[in-house]
Amino acid sequence: MARGRLRIYLGAAPGVGKTYAMLAEAQRRVSRGADVVVGFVEHHHRPLTAALAEGLETVPRQELTHRGALFTEMDLDAVLRRAPAVALVDELAHTNVPGSRNAKRWEDVEELLAAGIDVVSTVNIQHLESLGDVVEGITGVRQRETVPDEVVRRADQVELVDMSPQALRRRLAHGNVYAPEKVDAALANYFRPGNLTALRELALLWTADRADEYLQRYRAEQGIEGTWQARERIVVGLTGGPEGATLIRRAARIAARGSGGELLAVHIARSDGMAGSGSPQALIEQRALLESLGGSFHTVLGDDPAAALLDFARGVNATQIVLGSSRRAAWQYIYGPGVSATVTRDSGDIDVHIVTHEHAAKGRGRVPIRKVTDLGRTRTVAGWLIGVAGPPLLAVLLVQLHGLGLSTDMLLFLSVTVGAALIGGLFPAIASALVGSATLNYYFTPPLHTFTISAPQNILAVAIFTAVGISVASVVDLAARRTHQAARSQTEAQTLSALAGTVLRGVPSGDGLLTALLEQVRETFQQDAAALLERPDELSPWHTAAASGPQPPARPDQGDVDVPVGEHLALVLRGRVLPAADRRLLGAFAAQAAVLLERRRLAGEAAAARREAEGNRIRTALLAAVSHDLRTPLAGIKAAVSSLRSADVEWDEADEAELLEGIENGADRLDHLINNLLDMSRLQTGTVTPLIQETDLDEVVPFALGGVPLESVQLDVPETLPMIHADAGLLERSLANLIENAVKYSPEGVRVLVKAEQLTVPAAPVAGAGSSGGSRVQLRIVDRGPGVPEEARERIFAPFQRYGDAPRGAGVGLGLAVARGFVEAMGGTVAAEDTPGGGLTMVVTLPAVTLPDHPRQPNDRKAEPA
Repeated sequence: MARGRLRIYLGAAPGVGKTYAMLAEAQRRVSRGADVVVGFVEHHHRPLTAALAEGLETVPRQELTHRGALFTEMDLDAVLRRAPAVALVDELAHTNVPGSRNAKRWEDVEELLAAGIDVVSTVNIQHLESLGDVVEGITGVRQRETVPDEVVRRADQVELVDMSPQALRRRLAHGNVYAPEKVDAALANYFRPGNLTALRELALLWTADRADEYLQRYRAEQGIEGTWQARERIVVGLTGGPEGATLIRRAARIAARGSGGELLAVHIARSDGMAGSGSPQALIEQRALLESLGGSFHTVLGDDPAAALLDFARGVNATQIVLGSSRRAAWQYIYGPGVSATVTRDSGDIDVHIVTHEHAAKGRGRVPIRKVTDLGRTRTVAGWLIGVAGPPLLAVLLVQLHGLGLSTDMLLFLSVTVGAALIGGLFPAIASALVGSATLNYYFTPPLHTFTISAPQNILAVAIFTAVGISVASVVDLAARRTHQAARSQTEAQTLSALAGTVLRGVPSGDGLLTALLEQVRETFQQDAAALLERPDELSPWHTAAASGPQPPARPDQGDVDVPVGEHLALVLRGRVLPAADRRLLGAFAAQAAVLLERRRLAGEAAAARREAEGNRIRTALLAAVSHDLRTPLAGIKAAVSSLRSADVEWDEADEAELLEGIENGADRLDHLINNLLDMSRLQTGTVTPLIQETDLDEVVPFALGGVPLESVQLDVPETLPMIHADAGLLERSLANLIENAVKYSPEGVRVLVKAEQLTVPAAPVAGAGSSGGSRVQLRIVDRGPGVPEEARERIFAPFQRYGDAPRGAGVGLGLAVARGFVEAMGGTVAAEDTPGGGLTMVVTLPAVTLPDHPRQPNDRKAEPA
């Protein structure tokens, strides 16, 4: 069965006319003979919308009861049985009433589409899941009902129902959206002109992005390579040269001229991995500038920069390209017209802007490639010895042999030149070629022992030997340099890979990761110390964000190497001056250090925000507890005391006893609540210091039953259990909270089982309590109540949590949190498990005292303190 088609009417705010447009479309389809039914339409008592729904077949809604109230939802099964061609389903982001088949209405729509039914629906832009934070920042209202963006993006058609903020406010003021009593509040809050304008812009931009996605897909499917100027896209070409910032700013100004302009920058990297004329550090800074202006950075591999740039521009459907005037000197144009001229010639229908700058025509400033490979002192000296002394020594040998013929002699001299190139590099080889040619001329070219050559062919032979020798030397040296560069590039790649792996893994975390990175910088570049310095502005002094090594530099001028990262951050090294070739790799380290510093700052802000949010949550819960849970027993106490003090009523002894009992129960309840609040406060401030002693569990458990009826608990705590390491007072409080909680949720007449047993498992010693050996004691508190789902078992231990429909006044939700906190402070654990057959089991595990030489007897008791 073919999947149904989804059409969505998207609006910027309630009241723009989405439902009206959907119903109008339904009426048009019905007039053409289509089978259309109303699955769910909410007209909100708007007369025009309700009138438009008349005449459409409507599937009766499903009635559901939740918390004593009656609700109606779309009857999904009924719509599926009816199997229309088109179903109208309003409010796509709606959350269904508990008990419905699906939690969200968009899930209902997915089932209809899977059944081959076309669906027409509506949604507001603020209900898209990805825009929740943005909408909250604009309106101050967090949308609780959301729909995943992908559901809307998969729609076959999305139609924007647009309306200006002024028109929507007029519609609201006329009572066409909300009831009259709600209009003033709506206009003053959510429907302010600024809110509506921002929401409208969000809706327009989202729709434009989706239209652009469709356009790109259509061009790809149809094989269209030409540029369709449906939207301004500016591509700026960056080389890493000093003109990059100028080009980015100019391109940003061009993109800002039209609404919705997009800025992209591309850097063409050579596919062979060799460095170009640009500076990696400059590229890092230019990328930061680009991103601050709202652009995106891209890197493309290509041996032909002009062709790669044009391919990229056409691939993103660019309308304009921004390039800088060439930095080539005039004589360098003998190599070709240059990238700018080639792009301009081959750009076709893409406009090309050539931006002048102060570095134009002043030379590329390419980082010089060392012509002499760093082979070390020994090899260099050996190469010069072979190049200068080798030809004369060979000549002496050949003279003794009376020569082997000019051709053979020349090959032997050429081998000496190659050997000099292999050992000493270019210049010793050139010297060898020159000395060898002179030696050949003097000893082996008639007339002998003169530098005069009589035969023209010998002149040509010596000239060819010299040229070949120099050429071979150059080729050998070039190969050696390329090998050296490849080895260096491989080393840099391995270093960067290790650096990226360290940063991505985030181990060690926090400050340790940044310090480890600086330590890696020291080791990689053989420096004495490294420091990452920052300052808020140019006038403020530098301060150290992180450092490694003895006596790290405190200012950039105190180091031997200074790598700026932006305007207010610098990586400074002290030890030795680095060659220019090492600065590229160092720039990558500096950029990663800046990223880690920002990550550390963001992590700190996030942690502070979490702490503040948790504090706010706890304060809110505490206020709720004080406002209700503490006031309830106080009200009962006050009422009882006022009754007893009343002179108008004479109470008999039974009534007085009942009132006094109420006062006592209320005071006990207050005492329990306040103790839990104080205990939670101690746990959160870390001031709980347990007094760990050897304790008998069977002596502590009975005292923990004081708050519950004795007949509600069944004890199974053998006297033969080993003693445990615990604080008797804290343990009693913990067990009392757990047992009271179990009794509260157990069915009436069903006893809670408290059972203890010894476990033999590997266990760590408890600090300050001696050896705990390999034994632990486990106490299980088993109830037969409703139980707790697995996904909610950890949440019940959070402060101020009541599970399910626990009534107000049943406590402030601190009992389990306090119990776990106290047990963990004593080196134990508290966990929740299912009770076989239904219910919840609280498992308390504590370290046991192991006394193998004196096994405990049933009547043994530890000695009472004197």
